[in-house]
Amino acid sequence: MRNDQKILVAGGNGLIGRACVKQLHSRGFENVLSPSRVELDLTNRENVQKYFRTHEPETVILAAGKVGGILENKQKPIDFLNQNLRISLNIAEAVHNGACSTAVLFGSSCMYPKECPQPMREEYLSTGPMEPTSLSYAVSKIATLQLGFAYNQQYSYDKFLCVIPNSAYGPGDNFDPNSGHVLSALIAKFHRGKTESHNTVNLWGSGKPRREFIFSEDVADAVIFLLENNYSTVDSPINIGSGADCSIAELADKIARTVGFQGSVTWQKDKPDGVMQKLLDSRKIKALGWRNKMTFDEGITKTYEWYANQSFSNDNES
Repeated sequence: MRNDQKILVAGGNGLIGRACVKQLHSRGFENVLSPSRVELDLTNRENVQKYFRTHEPETVILAAGKVGGILENKQKPIDFLNQNLRISLNIAEAVHNGACSTAVLFGSSCMYPKECPQPMREEYLSTGPMEPTSLSYAVSKIATLQLGFAYNQQYSYDKFLCVIPNSAYGPGDNFDPNSGHVLSALIAKFHRGKTESHNTVNLWGSGKPRREFIFSEDVADAVIFLLENNYSTVDSPINIGSGADCSIAELADKIARTVGFQGSVTWQKDKPDGVMQKLLDSRKIKALGWRNKMTFDEGITKTYEWYANQSFSNDNES
């Protein structure tokens, strides 16, 4: 990749998109586009086509999409399917019709079967039923990757690079306890418990499921690593993970200590746990020479510090 190459980060204000923009700038890439939703409505086909004709990006990183936790997936399945499919279809078509040479499409670890051997290898996709609590989102992500593979196949491309990161977290995440992913939602819950002097924090499920987490800037670093090394995923994705997992109970304890919450935790065992374990097999990308840089403890600390600073700023403005 040339340093003056025009790179579009679609969803540049989201968790992974923001990290991609930051990493690209830090590496000296001078021509990074990260339009806001007002500038580029990714769900509007004509808007996307016009933006590509005007700006002619050479590389696209599609980091946009609707994401959320178990509760929002349960309440808004149509929203997850509709928005994510529209965005993927519009971007893929614009990449195909334009001067773009490479486009990165993101899958998700929830695409893997509910009952899947651990760690999950890329070839295990589509070998069994998926977890129903995130089915609409998972289907939209499988369709996104298949869209890239189908373009590659039908037009003899290697344009579409398909990656599957595990649960990403970091500054700029969605910390809403009702719509955010588990790690950031827990940060918000324990912070509120601390600042409002609650004796206990109520958490969904049993605490037994195990999850792998990866810092958002590590995901961005992996994507840029693959782009710089001209890695091709013509018909198979590549996992991006840290290689280690922990139980939700262990995660809650770690976050409570980081936040400084002194109370107890009550597990609401009548609430769904989701898949019992999601650990990616990331041997492919590690064999290429990539390794994640952020330790889990350091990543949680950085994420909480960012969130606490945002909360303090918002309190002072209100």
